[in-house]
This record gives sequence, C-alpha cells and structure tokens, in this order.
Amino acid sequence: MMCKRDVLQLAGLLLTGLMLTACGPGGGNSGDVFPRETQTSAVVTGPNSFLLFPNPQKQDDASLQTNTTAYATAYYEAIDPNNDKDTLTKWKTANGFGSGTGTEVTVVFGDVKDLGYGRRMTARQHPTNGSLAFVVENYLVGAVASYTYSDFNVEAAVVRDSRWHVGTNGIEFSVSPCTASDPAGCSTTIKFAKFYTFDPTTGQRLLEAQLDGRGKKAMPGICINCHGGRGDPLTPATGSPTGKQLFNLVMNTASQKRGDVMANLQPLKVDSFGYSSRAGYTRAEQEANLKIINKMILSSYPISVASAFPEDTLRRTPIVYGEWPGTAAALIKNAYGGDGLPNASFADTYLPTGWSAGTAGLTAENLYKNVVVSSCRTCHILRGNQPMSELNFETYAHFSGYADRIKAHVIDRGNMPLAKIVYERLWSTTEADTLATFLTTAQSQPVRDANNAVLQPGRPVAIPGPDRTTTSPATLSAAGSLYASSYSWSKVSGTATLTNPTSVTPTLTGADGTNVLRLVVSNGTTQSTPADVTVILDSTLSPAPSAIRFSDIKAVLQSNSVGCSGAGCHDNLSATPGPPLYYTNYDRNRDASTDAIDDRWFYTELRGRINFTDIAASPLLRKPSGHHHGGAFPFDPSLATACAVAPAYPDCSPYATLGAYNAAKYKMFVNWILNGAPY
Repeated sequence: MMCKRDVLQLAGLLLTGLMLTACGPGGGNSGDVFPRETQTSAVVTGPNSFLLFPNPQKQDDASLQTNTTAYATAYYEAIDPNNDKDTLTKWKTANGFGSGTGTEVTVVFGDVKDLGYGRRMTARQHPTNGSLAFVVENYLVGAVASYTYSDFNVEAAVVRDSRWHVGTNGIEFSVSPCTASDPAGCSTTIKFAKFYTFDPTTGQRLLEAQLDGRGKKAMPGICINCHGGRGDPLTPATGSPTGKQLFNLVMNTASQKRGDVMANLQPLKVDSFGYSSRAGYTRAEQEANLKIINKMILSSYPISVASAFPEDTLRRTPIVYGEWPGTAAALIKNAYGGDGLPNASFADTYLPTGWSAGTAGLTAENLYKNVVVSSCRTCHILRGNQPMSELNFETYAHFSGYADRIKAHVIDRGNMPLAKIVYERLWSTTEADTLATFLTTAQSQPVRDANNAVLQPGRPVAIPGPDRTTTSPATLSAAGSLYASSYSWSKVSGTATLTNPTSVTPTLTGADGTNVLRLVVSNGTTQSTPADVTVILDSTLSPAPSAIRFSDIKAVLQSNSVGCSGAGCHDNLSATPGPPLYYTNYDRNRDASTDAIDDRWFYTELRGRINFTDIAASPLLRKPSGHHHGGAFPFDPSLATACAVAPAYPDCSPYATLGAYNAAKYKMFVNWILNGAPY
C-alpha cells in the first residue's frame, strides 16, 4: 500500500514518483544515533560480525573487548586526554574549520559500495604543518526497505535533511596530544590517524554507533577495522587486572604514541560513488574538489625515498620498520595518470604488477578485478607492513598465501567482507563463484558441496580445536564450532575413554597414548563435515597443562628459541620500532621503572596475540604459517641439532635434539591457551 505521507520530501522539495513503501507513523529523526531503528534493524539469521575485528579480544566472560564502551573510552582518553574535542563544535574549532586559512573543500557523494550512506564531506589541510581533518555527515533514508544504498541517501546529503542525518564522523591526521603520563607525546612531528563519531542532533561525542541496522558497535573498531587499524587489547594502569584500562603504547609504528592504532586514511574511489544530478553536486562539478581531497590523503602516506613530485612533498620519509608502507599511494597515482597526477578525473584502472600472472582455472587479473577490488581491496590495501607485507594483497602470491584463512573467514565464518553491503554483494553476484574457483582449482580448498554449489557461511562447521599433547583426564571443546546447536564426538582410534560425547566439553580419560577424536556438529537437521583432532595423553608432561602460567611462557619467549635476535627484534628494545610485541623486560608503561605493572602489560599484550574465537589462527601459534618472520618456524620440531651444542637454550639438556625441545615448548603454548592463558 502506498502512503502519501511516506513520499520522501527533502527540504520541502517533493520528489514526485518516488514513493516509499513504509506506512508506519512518524518519519522524523528522533535524535537517536540511527533513526527509525525499528524499521532499519535487520533480523539476524546468519553471520553478524560486520565491522568487528576477526580477533575481537575475547575475554574470560565471553565479552569482546574491542566492542565495549570501555574500549572506546580508553581510546578517546588516549587521543583526546583533556576532552578538548568531546563535541563536534569543539572538534571543528580545534581543527580550524571555517577559519579562512589553509585548504578547505566540500563534496557530496553516495557511498554505494561500502556503507550505503549519502555523505557530505568537508576536508581541511592546515596551511603550515600539513595536518588533515575530515568532517563527514552521513545520511541514510530509514524508510527505504532493508539496509542498502539508495539515491535518496545522496539527495538527503545534498539538502542536509536532518531527518535522515544518522551521524557525523571526524577524522584527523595530526600529531599526538600532550598527556601527563606520556610527557613526550606532544614533542613529535609525526602524525597519525584519529577517529571520532558525534551524535547527529546534539553533536556530543559517542562511544558507539550503529552503521548497518544490526546494533551499535564501539569506537574506534567500526572505523579502524577497515582503515588498516589494529585491535590490540587494553593494558592496565596498575598491577591489578581490574584496574583502569589504557590504550597501550604501540611500539611498531612511527609515532610510538598511545592511541596510534596504525590506521590510515582511505582513498576516495571517485568512480565507485553515486552523485546527485542537482547543479553543483554532479560528479563533473565536484571532480576538482575530489582530486584535492585525494591529494590530501596521499600526503598522509609514508614514502620510502623522497620524491620531487609535488603531490609527494608532504609525505614522510623514510618508512619506519614495522610500519605500513603507503601501499594505497599507487592506486591514487594510477587513477590520476601516474606521477605528477596529470589527469583531472579519477579513473580506477589499477592492476598491481603482481597480479599479471595466470592461475589454474582463471586469470589472476580476473580474480583481482572481480573479487579483490570489490570485496577485499578497500580494507587490505591499508594493511601489511615491511616485515609482513602479504596482508596488502598487492600480489597474487600474497593473496594465495592466505587461501586457508580466506576460506575460514569468507566461506566458513562469514566475518569477511567486513561490511554488510559488501558481504551481500559478494554472495548475490558471481563473485563468490569466482572466489570458489580460485580456492578449489588453485588452492585445493574444499568450498563446494556435492552439487558443486559454493558453501555459504551460516552452515554448521565443526572445530574441535588444535591437536595437542596433554595429561589425563583431558577436556575437549567444541566451543569454537560455528553455527552449531548440538554436538557429537566419537573415537576414531586410541584406547582412552570418551565421556559425555554429546557435550560441548566431553572428557577423555586413559593411559598414555595417541587418540584421534571426531567431531560432528549440527544445526537442526543440517550436519557439519566431520573434523578430527589428535590428542596425545602423556603423564610425564612438566609442567602439567593446568599449572602452566605466563611466567613459563615468558621464560620460553625470552630464550633464543623464538629464532629472533638483534636490533629491531623481539629481544631488543631499539630506537627503531619493530614487531608488535617485545619479549624483553622494559618500562612498557613509561613510569620510569620496570616492575610488576610492566609484567602485567607484557602479559596483556601477549594475550592479545591469541585469538580465542579462532584459536588455530592465533598469531602466537601461526608463525609457522609463513606469514611471519619470512616464514621461519620459531619452534621447528625438525631441527636435528643436538641440545649439547646449543648453549643458548639452558633448559634444552633433557631433550636429545633442538627439534624435540621446540616441540615440547610448542605443546606448552597450546596447553596454556586451551586453559585460558592464565597469568
């Protein structure tokens, strides 16, 4: 039924012929972060991990730390310790909007392929120090059926119809603020990205916002997970685990400042946007301003070697070890004709040279253009760093090296793509089939069913946890399984006794020996593919799995068994930032002492390298995968070197070889994690 009162009216202008189908009462913005919430909140029937980190820092109480108001509070305390920018008005004043100095331009466009908003963006560059600030008003016409992009959204942004103004974002690229706990924080000239969101009615800064009709999520995760940022755990200000939480000092960035989450500014992919046909707001009329903004964004990217081209004069050089290398610069330059940016209009024809080779069943170029560009590139082009560049997906080898994780995230878990519109486009077009062809023909990943249809997230997936060596009785766990409501364990081999085989956590009891267990999970009548886990019972383990604590793990990390030494590595706090986490004892919280609080920080940071929602994917365990340390295996069990000739390993003597020693330490790490990684 068509209702006259639901015809969209923007600033008193009746758009005839565009009738909306919702006939409920009202139609104004109630002042909530997201208007008409009852109409736009989706009924969740499948995956709902949009805008969340794949490792959301799951806590002992099952809460996801990166998606809590405590996390957002700590973030704002780090980037705005004096609350100088806790309202939109104060934020704009602090960044010089409307001051008449510097460069300031406004554009309006529709974010067709990402979050679906109509966006009014005003960008500003400081006249002397090059700092950047972007204020973005987001518009979403809530009466449009389902959450999707609509031309109505960009029209609402053009006339600034307050009824559909759902929130305002503020993004800075600026130096660190001064803080009492980090007095050197304001002395640097190195800038980093900071993210704010404000209430559309009151202008008050918000701790969380709703972006896709699926519930509010916390800052800064809803921004930085797609801006290349890290979701590291909060660190305590005291030795108490219940003490105040802080955004820790991230040591592998150029700034080395609290609140620097290693996020970056997104290029404006101009030809992917929607535009109004109104005078002043067409693409052609805004092309010059869009290019100005992209040049601003480009100026925020680091560069390896100083460049004489004018668009590169503000870019910082050199790139610091462990830092993102400015990968997206190539996209912007290519879109405007190369160095010097000679072209007035943006045209995205970018194909990295590493994608020119063919693959089995399809060409790499087709895979890049039809999957990576649409569903992966926006986020991944801002990721990766010098020692671990594969995350940027700039080559076919980088992408294919993550084939197993692509299957896990896209096909099984459904937590990638990270945005709902992007996710739905992948599964409603031929993209998923193209991706499946790559995974099956080139990577031998099982992603099709018996009828050759692509497997989709939402089906039950059995995950029995990693293989392990432990003591009897051993508790198994199917808690990591996906979309499951019932569980069935069985023995494939071994002599141990399995108790409560339909439980999430059955028990395995028996004499020493190897046992293979099989898990099948179900959701209604739909069963998963069986998954096996090998559990070796060994009564001689020392320390016992339940007795392993952080001190045991720390002792291993601080030995040379991690296969890493020298300046810029885990065992040396050098002036040059290095890995995400150092293993040595040092003043981590900068209170001029090395004490128990620093040890608690060390533990918290290390725990952040564990993915309790997907244990096998934990960075602490995945170093053997080839995506860390150049593929080196820090606990290589194949090493035949006799412990007697390895004096750097003081506790190696009970083992015949260094490989046996490494295997024992790896088992310790797995058991510690399975026990909740206690302090």
